[in-house]
Amino acid sequence: MNHPLISRALTSLLGAAALCISLGAAQAQVPQYGSNVTLDQAHKIVAGAAAEARKQALPMAIAVVDTAGMLVAFERMDNTQTGSIGVSQDKAVSAAMYRRPTKVFQDVVAAGGAGLRVLTLRNANAVEGGIPLVVDGKIIGAIGVSGGSAEQDGSVAKAGVDALGK
Repeated sequence: MNHPLISRALTSLLGAAALCISLGAAQAQVPQYGSNVTLDQAHKIVAGAAAEARKQALPMAIAVVDTAGMLVAFERMDNTQTGSIGVSQDKAVSAAMYRRPTKVFQDVVAAGGAGLRVLTLRNANAVEGGIPLVVDGKIIGAIGVSGGSAEQDGSVAKAGVDALGK
């Protein structure tokens, strides 16, 4: 049949099917949650981050949370500013709950325009220093670090993530 309504309906149906397939593929690329970070893993992560902070002579607050953003381990180094305690935890929660580094939010906000909408997202932190913890392709929690510049916080958090793989 070559009826215009049937052709349009078929085209719409095929378009919808293609959209569903592409959304499914996009969903598959989003890291999924796995088992929660263990206390032993969290201690290893904190130790790796603290070692890097000491190497850079930076007093830091370091938080590790599980997949729901609940605190598993925390360390506040001597002389760390008190504001960094909550900020480190906020960064970890943001990275765990949104399954992406907080630097992604920082970059989106820095670009301005529609990216400023990030500032309205609950628990989203738009400052580098929060990184999801991934084991076997699954997110098990996140680390959040505060006490230096955004870049320093990010490098110390990355050292914590790297310690998990050792």
